[in-house]
Amino acid sequence: MTPEPALYGEPGVGWTALLWAPLFALAGLLAELATGGPVHWPAWILVGVGLVVITVPWVYARRRYLSLEVTADGYRQGRETLEAARIAEVLEDDEAPVGARVLGGGWTIPKKHGEVGLKLEDGVFVRAWAKDPDALREALEDLVRARTTES
Repeated sequence: MTPEPALYGEPGVGWTALLWAPLFALAGLLAELATGGPVHWPAWILVGVGLVVITVPWVYARRRYLSLEVTADGYRQGRETLEAARIAEVLEDDEAPVGARVLGGGWTIPKKHGEVGLKLEDGVFVRAWAKDPDALREALEDLVRARTTES
């Protein structure tokens, strides 16, 4: 069985972030080479490896908790999944009531992310979020529209 194709998705962060550490260590090594002083090869290798080691959990956490995906089956936000049938309506800008629960398991919407209000079939309002809230809103509206035309 093949997985449903994503209508919209954000990975949270790419694994290419792990390249920052070796590039930083290489820049330090090149600076030492350019200044003509002693070159500390083992230290720069340890710096590069050490920074990669502490960056791996950061990348993993961002990919797990800040990723989202809209498919024909539903919507996954971080650690939480909503079936498509539970989404009754995608709200316009600023229509979500104050105090509506944030999807994904967090207390607030992460910085640099925009909000998309949703009304569930049981009348509960929730707040979804994305780096590109307009694209998320459009994908969720398409999902709700497709579900309502099927029934």
